[in-house]
Amino acid sequence: MSVTARADCVIDDFARGDRVSALGTVWQGFSDRVMGGISQETVAVTEIDGRRCLRLSGDVRLENGGGFIQMALDLAPAQGTLDASPYAGVSLMVRGNGESYGVHLRTPDCVRPWQSYRAAFAAGPAWTTLCLPFDRFEAYRLTAPLDRRRLRRIGLVAIGRAFRADLAVSALSFYR
Repeated sequence: MSVTARADCVIDDFARGDRVSALGTVWQGFSDRVMGGISQETVAVTEIDGRRCLRLSGDVRLENGGGFIQMALDLAPAQGTLDASPYAGVSLMVRGNGESYGVHLRTPDCVRPWQSYRAAFAAGPAWTTLCLPFDRFEAYRLTAPLDRRRLRRIGLVAIGRAFRADLAVSALSFYR
């Protein structure tokens, strides 16, 4: 099943107050515990500085081959894909604790759990809107180029080093 991004480009604005996105799919939290790590994540809808948002917090730990926590969203139901080819990239309004985080995109070409297309960003203590063009996303452990016509999942990720993560997002969309 393939769906096309809606004209308004909104992935989620968190207006519902639950973890169901504007696309109708549900935000989920994951950590390296799925592979034996010991990092712990919390994903919760909350309000910060008057903005409803989704917040990822927790400790990224490197023991046992670990090193990540994330909040992720399927972009279409039932393992389908979303056609984001009319858009130039991903826009997100974020705030955090000054650390570096990543937006990870997955397509059907990502057949291993560690494969994705990644773009890094810093999230400071004030709400900031960031625009990450698709050409900034780098393939991680795969050779296929990013196919914007077949996006399956988006994740906001704290990864790669031991640290305390605290990232909130109040708007997420594709932009032209």
